[in-house]
Amino acid sequence: MLAEDFNCTIDIWIKELEQYSFGQLCIQPAPGSWSLGQVYMHLIDATSYFITQTNTCIATNEHAMEEASPAAKAMFGRNSLPDRIIEGPPSNALTPQSESKEQILSGLLQLKKEITHAGNRISESPFKGKTKHPGLYYFNAIEWLQFAEMHFRHHLGQKQRIDNFLRAIVTD
Repeated sequence: MLAEDFNCTIDIWIKELEQYSFGQLCIQPAPGSWSLGQVYMHLIDATSYFITQTNTCIATNEHAMEEASPAAKAMFGRNSLPDRIIEGPPSNALTPQSESKEQILSGLLQLKKEITHAGNRISESPFKGKTKHPGLYYFNAIEWLQFAEMHFRHHLGQKQRIDNFLRAIVTD
């Protein structure tokens, strides 16, 4: 179920990618803000990390008794991140620009494969381990997959803001 939800959400991003030129993917709406290409790269990089965490949880019973923070539990209950701009870690300022549309598409397709594989492994695994999220405490494998999908949906708001900016500069 979670892998299917993730794949439906990532398909939105894949379909939307088709409409942009590489030049549009590189335009930053304001100094210090991400271009759409950087948003895509952030999603690919962050989700790769989430998948690594999922795979660790599938392979261990470590931290099984630890819990997610109350804020994380609320997000999982709502199945969404807060509807606001969230300031990420300082490392987000180092998010690279994509090298090409093909790089982005390849990364998204690879994530789909990895998420599907992880989703299948969860149901087969006897382990119930958890790993620590940097700010939201401990997640199990299912929660990491849910978080990955929620994270992709959360960034649709940012994508919309960048789309509005791109439309405005085209019509000016």
